[in-house]
Amino acid sequence: MATTADLKRGLVIQIDHAPCLVLDVSIQSPSARGGNTLFKTKFRNLLTGQVLEKAFKGGDRIEPADFEKRKGQFLYLSGEGGVFMDLLNYEQYEISGETFEEIRGYLLEGMELQLGVFQGNVVSIDVPLTLELKVVETAPVIKHATATAQTKEALLETGLKLQVPSYLEAGEKVKVDTRDGRFISRA
Repeated sequence: MATTADLKRGLVIQIDHAPCLVLDVSIQSPSARGGNTLFKTKFRNLLTGQVLEKAFKGGDRIEPADFEKRKGQFLYLSGEGGVFMDLLNYEQYEISGETFEEIRGYLLEGMELQLGVFQGNVVSIDVPLTLELKVVETAPVIKHATATAQTKEALLETGLKLQVPSYLEAGEKVKVDTRDGRFISRA
């Protein structure tokens, strides 16, 4: 059993029989004698996707979740979801819904990623922080338009649309930040 002293960002704990990813922890020290230190946490329920807050008193016991991160691989799209494989035991999982929709635009067949497994079920999928993707379609280059930084919409090989600088052309590769879906640089 862990205690509140072990709380940190990125830890997965069990709250109300569900795995919860700790997003933020703030510590409030008491101003009066005999007061307990409060650990205010912000966490995401990995089963429902809800972001909630909860306060713990100093010394409270925290139940670690039966959660494990494993190497995985995206295999292919299947209907409204995708099929992923656990590279440890080669078991395949079909994932759909909100978990899949958040990362759909970053998936290339055969790419490696992290699977979050809770009690034998995949509850989270972590793609790499940056990806190199090919621009499939974009407006033509605008000549001599350098007075201000201009952007245009580009369609990438995964179906993701994002704003890129006006000098990029179809066929080029770009680096994309997967946390917020923005252009970083040419690849």
